[in-house]
Amino acid sequence: QVQLVESGGGLVQPGGSLRLSCAASGISFSISAMSWYRQGPGKQRELVATITPIYTTNYADSVKGRFTISRDNVENTVYLRMNNLNPEDTAVYYCHTFYRGRYYWGQGTQVTVSS
Repeated sequence: QVQLVESGGGLVQPGGSLRLSCAASGISFSISAMSWYRQGPGKQRELVATITPIYTTNYADSVKGRFTISRDNVENTVYLRMNNLNPEDTAVYYCHTFYRGRYYWGQGTQVTVSS
């Protein structure tokens, strides 16, 4: 059974930082590309960042230079370090992978950027 469990969300002031974590189980993590998506209020879900099994990364233009995706193949965990947060980053953040022909999503973790 595939499970993706996010954690690390919360309330942060503009300019602040957070680190999200996604613990994966039930997949061959080291050979799986992992992604973070987000869905803001009244917005469509959008891709934030992806990391491949060979550690290639890709980012949405809106987060380049501020967010960093990384992975730990021993802990089967993918991280999203978010710096210099602004109110437009407010969203539910979801972990995602595509494994054996199916898409999998975590339950999401809320990030709210507000003063």
